[in-house]
Amino acid sequence: MRIISGRLKGKKLYSVQGVTIRPTADRLRESIFNILSFRVHKAIVLDLFAGTGALGIEALSRGAESAVFVDNDPGALSVIKHNITSCSFDKQAHIIRWDIKKNLNCLKSARRAFDLVFLDPPYNQNIVKRALFDLEHTRSLEKGARIVVEHSFLEPIPDDLFMFEIADRRRYGKTLVSFLTYVV
Repeated sequence: MRIISGRLKGKKLYSVQGVTIRPTADRLRESIFNILSFRVHKAIVLDLFAGTGALGIEALSRGAESAVFVDNDPGALSVIKHNITSCSFDKQAHIIRWDIKKNLNCLKSARRAFDLVFLDPPYNQNIVKRALFDLEHTRSLEKGARIVVEHSFLEPIPDDLFMFEIADRRRYGKTLVSFLTYVV
């Protein structure tokens, strides 16, 4: 696993041992960031179910202003911290240990609203709808924020979340990546 582009292009990232964390593959990450293109520069980023932190760190390498990483797995949190430190992003990054499956109340005290969110929950556990609802409920999104959801085709983006509009959707093997816009 490595950083694809930006000022730290090619830098290797540490990964979590075992099978509990499913990091976004380099090629998929590259595709996501090619689609996002200009939206990353100066973005305030939120990386939910952060795993290794690769998505948020890639955004920082490409010019995002800051990133908040949220996960609950101790191994993941340790790897995220290690990756942030090895990339010298300590001043731009903040890590929150939180069980996102319960709620996202940890974001209510965020000083700034997010305009780019990565949501990569465990597949097929019916987490996507709840996480999107909780994200909107915290009032921590800028109008027009882009939310990138990595999910299984067996767990589609629900139609009844009217605060989000699907701007684009791509399929990569068994993975769907949906690009949502916050329209409220």
